[in-house]
Amino acid sequence: MFRKRELRASIVLAAALALPAVLSAQSVTLFGSLANFDVLNDTGQDAHGFEIEVQASQAQAYGTFNATRYGGATFQATPTGGVIVRWAAAYDAATQRWSATTVTPASFQPTFGHSCVLTAIVGCDHYGIYTLYYSPAANTAKYYWLVEDINNPGTLIRFAGSQVQIPHPTVTVIPPAQVGNPPQVAFEIVVPPPPPPEVPKPVAQFGDAKWVKVYKNELQRQVGLDELLADNPVVPADAGHLETAWKLLQFNPNTHGNSGVLRNQGGIGSGSKAVVRRYEFYKYSGTYDPLDHSATCGGDGTCSAPLDGELGDFIGAQNAAANVGVPTVTVTKIGSGTVTGANGKINCGGSCSSTFNQGTSVTLTANAGGGVFTGWSGDCGGTSLTCTFVVNAEQNVTANFAAQYTVSIGRSGSGTVVATPNGNDRQLNCGGACSAKFTAGTAVTLIATPAPGLKFTGWTNGCTGTANTCTVVIGKDTSVQANFK
Repeated sequence: MFRKRELRASIVLAAALALPAVLSAQSVTLFGSLANFDVLNDTGQDAHGFEIEVQASQAQAYGTFNATRYGGATFQATPTGGVIVRWAAAYDAATQRWSATTVTPASFQPTFGHSCVLTAIVGCDHYGIYTLYYSPAANTAKYYWLVEDINNPGTLIRFAGSQVQIPHPTVTVIPPAQVGNPPQVAFEIVVPPPPPPEVPKPVAQFGDAKWVKVYKNELQRQVGLDELLADNPVVPADAGHLETAWKLLQFNPNTHGNSGVLRNQGGIGSGSKAVVRRYEFYKYSGTYDPLDHSATCGGDGTCSAPLDGELGDFIGAQNAAANVGVPTVTVTKIGSGTVTGANGKINCGGSCSSTFNQGTSVTLTANAGGGVFTGWSGDCGGTSLTCTFVVNAEQNVTANFAAQYTVSIGRSGSGTVVATPNGNDRQLNCGGACSAKFTAGTAVTLIATPAPGLKFTGWTNGCTGTANTCTVVIGKDTSVQANFK
């Protein structure tokens, strides 16, 4: 199992907060889309890296899975507004060797989509990417193996044969057709068209076919990229979570809008905060029509399940997830005080929770009243009385207040009493001021010193005994008498 510190993310979403059991049907927002996958090197040659090219104009940040044989990823912007995420080995010119290699295996068994994380499985790697949205916009991503450029040793280029045949799911939230119905969370996989043949054929060509199996799970909390691996129970894998037994995916040049598309969608359940799907991809090893390259499955020709000889080698497994919810700020107070802000939407003592549009900047202000403000926790931090942040999830803020109480020192006879707190409260020094306020829970140590020629005879009221020191833990207004003669 790999720890979270092995992930690098450009931004981390706040943890999910408790909301009412049923999410507001009109305000559910896509907080983030995640994809982690095992991939087989089927290029027929050694690879020394991997690339994901993402097109997502609404994406504000990316996070990657970095527990790979190639270490962490690098990012490069594309002219079209996307980004190329690259994992690559280092090249030693002196030895003419690469620091890491993914070979082509002789055979490959199916995985759960999270079995190839720095393992001894030959020819198998694991990669992942996380995309954060501030609005429900679809994205596309293409995967490529990186191989050595034979014309420029020591440099890497994309494998020229084809891109990796593991599709990347796109996720959108579809508002309900009628008020009161749940919104739809749609996962969609689109198979790209085939490259044009070197010698054009008179009939439009179908693409290569592949079989896919789909499992689905819903959770009442958000999930992270690091959970989509290592046999984590959030990843559906059993028959009880099987959503699509088999489907043959193939680009069809004679249809538009739904050509080679696998769409899995449905209303999210009550209280669900994450939808997780696992896809298994296999090559189609049946026959093709010699004219247009369409798959000619056996049996009734519906291609509803692979028959003998039609299920080819395992290609890879894709674990995908979407975090959804209502952009919300909830404030919790500990101790007496008030929290206001967010253009009047937050007023604790009154309203302590409110919904916002995704991306709204919110400022909260703490007022301790007669006590003291000790700091923020949750999605705010520090001890400043104000906190400003952007709402990009279901966010929780705690304002911590503590009561203050007065310690009063009386003296009988001549002498001094010095009070030293364990904290940052003011010191009380009698000869000077003989009362001061201290935060509740402060341990205050009093030291009595008699005037020359006199002695300290003992404490009364809040302290007792004849030792010249006394420690009292402040929980109320306290009076102490020091006696000298």
